[in-house]
Amino acid sequence: MSEMSEPERLWTLKDVSDYLRVPVGTIYQWRVRGGGPPAMRIGRYLRFDPESVRAWSRGKLEAA
Repeated sequence: MSEMSEPERLWTLKDVSDYLRVPVGTIYQWRVRGGGPPAMRIGRYLRFDPESVRAWSRGKLEAA
């Protein structure tokens, strides 16, 4: 019988800020301008799929 691994939890704005090493305000600015890593709204909170944030940041690295 195979064990199902627990899915990685969604990240908060602070988690993304820490991962990307940018201020939370910068992430808000990116969203206003239509950029930044993809997020989902759950109630009044923004949540981020960790793999989507990683993919977004890899895309930025490749574009540089």
